[in-house]
Amino acid sequence: MRRVLVVGFAVLFLLCGGGSAAAVWTWQGLEHNTAGKVDFVRPLAVPALAPSRLDERGRRVFELTARRGRHDFGNGPVATWGFNGDYLGPTLRAKRGEEVVVNVHNRLTEATTVHWHGMHLPAEADGGPLRMVDAPGTWSPTWRINQPAATLWYHPHPHGSTANQTYQGLAGMFILDDPATDVAALPHEYGVDDVPVIVQDKNFDGDHLKGRGGVFGAIGILGDTVVVNGTAAAFLDVTTDRVRLRLLNASNARVYDFGFADNREYDLVGTDGGLLAAPVTTRRVMLSPGERAEIVVAVRPGERVVLRSTPPTLGAGALSDRISGGHDTLDILQLRAAATLRATKPVPARLVDVPRFDRAAATRTRDFSLADTKINGQSMSMSRVDARVVKDTVEVWRVRNADGQPHTFHVHDVQFQVLSVGGKEPPAELRGWKDTIYLRGDVTYEIIMAFRDYADPNRAYMFHCHVLKHEDQGMMGQFVVVDQ
Repeated sequence: MRRVLVVGFAVLFLLCGGGSAAAVWTWQGLEHNTAGKVDFVRPLAVPALAPSRLDERGRRVFELTARRGRHDFGNGPVATWGFNGDYLGPTLRAKRGEEVVVNVHNRLTEATTVHWHGMHLPAEADGGPLRMVDAPGTWSPTWRINQPAATLWYHPHPHGSTANQTYQGLAGMFILDDPATDVAALPHEYGVDDVPVIVQDKNFDGDHLKGRGGVFGAIGILGDTVVVNGTAAAFLDVTTDRVRLRLLNASNARVYDFGFADNREYDLVGTDGGLLAAPVTTRRVMLSPGERAEIVVAVRPGERVVLRSTPPTLGAGALSDRISGGHDTLDILQLRAAATLRATKPVPARLVDVPRFDRAAATRTRDFSLADTKINGQSMSMSRVDARVVKDTVEVWRVRNADGQPHTFHVHDVQFQVLSVGGKEPPAELRGWKDTIYLRGDVTYEIIMAFRDYADPNRAYMFHCHVLKHEDQGMMGQFVVVDQ
């Protein structure tokens, strides 16, 4: 709450004593609207599928090299970082049951690490801040894929510099395949009717990405230019009558409320950890940093329709909403339908079985309060374990945003389910598998999860706010899974 008061006094100073012209300019400058103002002139770049090989043990091996580069977002090259290239990284893809190895090579000038966001895996392979990769250096985590088909992603996780390294371009998708928990009738041809949409916002300063925050900077960077897969003002040529968009909010702080400029309906078919039991027909889906959604939208021959983010309902209060991007409207991506479209199958009325956790099965309930860059009043300490959970048990965590700033909550290793929001049943879009959830102010979110397969009392997983500035400032904790 202290940061909200500081911002409030700053705005009051401008309004009351800082000069009316400056106050009006500052207040108006807190709202950003690009609706109808973007000339979609660049074809959307689709990240390449990462090549892989099978080693002598039958493991699928990927190579990722973090390096510096230069990337042209549309107004000339700027300095960036990327995996296996100048900006972002390739899409890793693996099947359930496969054992994978990812050789992470660090060719930067500082240490980094890579976290497999949404992945169920041993703590030693998780890639949190306790597993740094020196520069130069190589890290080769290995694990077996054992979870439903889903859209996951990977990004750096060094404590204190996650925000900068991710903002510079170190991120990519990791798609999991599993025929038992996917639906063949959904669009599935990668880059054609099944397209990754990695959404970020950027500021530019000459030949560099500008890393400053907004006017008051409480949540970190709010960029004035939206890029998709590293492409500004992007359009996607669509050749089928339905297209599946795998939306990933890879921004540092901004929350998006994704819909279409003509307010058309579409089908939400998946969230962070996999497909829903049934499609949700909707016009909007809100994604905070780290969240994903799979949507299927129908298009007509020859039309052009714009994916647009309208002002998200942040629930942080009028002032905090405004300074945190809650009044912004942003054009994201234009879909350009061909004159003749290949027919695809309708979205089925039922998708996959999503087994529900039983609250009565929980052996423990824990409470987490996020406020003032701390969780439960404590800043992140690399030497402190905040929770010890027992393998093969189920727990309920009650999570609350207590300071009026936008916060999210991400838990490593597990996919959880939302039991309640403010004491009520969760909305349909929150009834699938989740690993990250947005926290509206003064609302308690009950989530339930099982800790399976892996126990290691000496290696920790993380839970934290995925607003990256908050994470870097200490809004993070550690838990270990133990046998007993």
